Amino acid sequence: MNFEIITMAYHALLSNKVRSLLSMLGIIIGVSTVIAVVGIGLGAQKQVEEQFKNLSATTIMAIPSRGGAGSSRLSEDDLSFVLSESTLIKDGTVIVQGNAEVSAFGNSGSFSATGTLPDFFDYASLTFAAGKAYEEEDLLSRNNVVVIGDTVAQELFEEGYDPQSLIGQIITVARKKMEIIGVLDVNGGTGRLSYDDAVFLPTATVKRIVGNRGSLRLMFNAYSVDEIKIAEEEVVDLLRKNHRLREGKDNDFRIFDPGSIVSSAQESSKTLTFLLAAVSIIVLIVSGIGIMNVMFVTVAERTREIGILKAIGAQQKDILAQFLLEAIMLSVTGGLIGILIGNSVIPFLKEYQAAYSLSAILLGFGFSVLVGIFFGFYPALKASRLDPVDALRSE
Repeated sequence: MNFEIITMAYHALLSNKVRSLLSMLGIIIGVSTVIAVVGIGLGAQKQVEEQFKNLSATTIMAIPSRGGAGSSRLSEDDLSFVLSESTLIKDGTVIVQGNAEVSAFGNSGSFSATGTLPDFFDYASLTFAAGKAYEEEDLLSRNNVVVIGDTVAQELFEEGYDPQSLIGQIITVARKKMEIIGVLDVNGGTGRLSYDDAVFLPTATVKRIVGNRGSLRLMFNAYSVDEIKIAEEEVVDLLRKNHRLREGKDNDFRIFDPGSIVSSAQESSKTLTFLLAAVSIIVLIVSGIGIMNVMFVTVAERTREIGILKAIGAQQKDILAQFLLEAIMLSVTGGLIGILIGNSVIPFLKEYQAAYSLSAILLGFGFSVLVGIFFGFYPALKASRLDPVDALRSE
């Protein structure tokens, strides 16, 4: 393909600017939509990962069967029983959760008061911005110590606070003075249990604070992710046995696998992204049909020009190359403009944590080029096969 053919194709498109722009419009919309949709999809997956990043794929949770006071029969004895009888559960811990008014330096708010054992922080893989978790000694001595989540710290203390400066500060939890010994990083949560807007205290302390209003839940850790479903069934059987529930009687607890929630949420976001990307690709295909129609019209309008080119020595392959190149130029230019628009939209989608994606750019641009080649080939082939005598007679 020589430079002259490229020049002729370029000038032919410029001579019909409006038509060329309208032909590219579908490509532009399709490519920019692919980039934006994939960016939103990546952001959704990132949000899921952030929310559940502290969950292990081997985690199993037992929670009350209904909300409200006294609705759960779960107890620390259940934890001990399951750990002693189970062959598939490696370890576990207990959580007592309620709500409490927390205040410091004139600021206050209602937050989750979460009672845990010291091993919970390692169990949930929580990271600290400053300080440390409470220890067995704090539980035995009934020390009034507290670990606060990132959101609690932000709402109770001045903006731009230094986490280290909060260690040793005194806050009030349900009218009881507590010393801060740890400040957590942003850690997300497990759906109903948020680590960021919670204050963590020894289980005995939370029980005194919330009384019967507290909700007790158990967290178990299975030996293997491959046996997670069997481990769930075993936990259910052991809890029913410990609660002396007769056959046919409903459970007074619920079991769920947080890891499966992560997988389901990720799969849902991937499916949604795929469907939206598929719609964008359909837009590209429709725009390709538009390009084909425009090229047919172009060939009809330039029949005499084709006849002249053949009369002065242009070969069939030269005519094919010129018209095919025009279709490709339309799709490539539309693809490049679509990439610019799609990437420029990403910063405005902060609410969805949309992210730039090289694969989306390559997918959108690559498909736009294929559309130009596929839908531009037949009109170009038809132009190249025109009889020069008939073409010259055309008006």
